[in-house]
Amino acid sequence: MNLSQDIEKYILDHSEPESDILRELNRETNVHIYHPRMLSGHLQGRVLKMLSSMIKPENVLEIGTYTGYSAICLAEGLQPNGKIHTIEINDELEDFIRPYIKKAGFENKIILHFGDALKIIPTLNINFDLVFIDGDKREYIEYYNSIINSVIKGGYIIADNVLWDGKVTESNENMDEQTLGIVNFNKMVQEDIRVSNVIFPIRDGMMIMQKH
Repeated sequence: MNLSQDIEKYILDHSEPESDILRELNRETNVHIYHPRMLSGHLQGRVLKMLSSMIKPENVLEIGTYTGYSAICLAEGLQPNGKIHTIEINDELEDFIRPYIKKAGFENKIILHFGDALKIIPTLNINFDLVFIDGDKREYIEYYNSIINSVIKGGYIIADNVLWDGKVTESNENMDEQTLGIVNFNKMVQEDIRVSNVIFPIRDGMMIMQKH
């Protein structure tokens, strides 16, 4: 969400700082990688770390690795034997991602998969405590349907970008495919009796769901 620069600075000044590795990853993503706005960034990263630390997951699935910032943040809250399976469609990012995962000390906890998440997820055969959805907005419903039965009872699903720059409030005839994908996803979750859900207006909107 759009915050005044003063309020945003105040929030960041009074939140746990990024680690040196995350700060470097943030900076290098902005300098070298296309669409750096896709990076979770300082505030959302600390929220993800806090949520992961509260849940203390053993198995995490992330759909949409990008440059690995959010995976590193989620890994900070893992159980000692925990693992994150993170899926990225763009294999050209691999040489950028792996050194930062290693620098962060999570090379044995973060397992990278490259390819179509909807094809990879059925091959994992894992029950997840936590799932973070941040892939193609047009496929959010498909992602959700592919993982809901693999989430443990009481487990959590977090979906990013559910406010999509406020475009979710536009009339449907003016929506592009990505906005419509988010709107249909939000509506579906709201009507799904298998989960409780709440949207937090953090960054571009984060919906947190708990499976009953």
